[in-house]
Amino acid sequence: MNADDPGYERQGAGEPTAVLPETAASLVELERLQQALAESEERAKNHWDQYLRAVADLDNVRKRAQRDIEAANRYGLEKFAQELLPVWDSLDLAVQNAGKAADLKTLVQGQEATLQLLSKALKKIGVAPINPQGEPFDPARHEAMMAQESATAAPNSVLQVVQPGYELNGRVLRPARVIVSKA
Repeated sequence: MNADDPGYERQGAGEPTAVLPETAASLVELERLQQALAESEERAKNHWDQYLRAVADLDNVRKRAQRDIEAANRYGLEKFAQELLPVWDSLDLAVQNAGKAADLKTLVQGQEATLQLLSKALKKIGVAPINPQGEPFDPARHEAMMAQESATAAPNSVLQVVQPGYELNGRVLRPARVIVSKA
């Protein structure tokens, strides 16, 4: 028998398939959950991609900062060296001319010029002398070599500067060596 025979009856033909209400609700819930799962998986994939980009960006920033630190360490003294080159040249010229017959006045002028070049170079990079003559003694900026009685100076003030100190942008490089007055 086949489907064209008049006596053939199809099973379920003409009869609608009955779906129980509980099954229909479960199928709708299943469809909703599958859609929510697909959306969640897509969001998770996007978040993972964002995470990977953030990690890569952070790694690039770290590498760039490391290169900048290395360059600063390697070339940080370049400005200082450029400022000192004229001083070097001046001293070199003085040494070359020392053997020649030069009068004392010319030698002193050359030394003064070299000292001015050095002072200018140090000032450009932020080095300033500490010359506390007459100021109150400050142990953070001054080193007391000795204490001396004085009738004219206030107690615990600087009577004499034995060796000037120096600061770099407000930070003490070397304290001034001083003689301090005592009562």
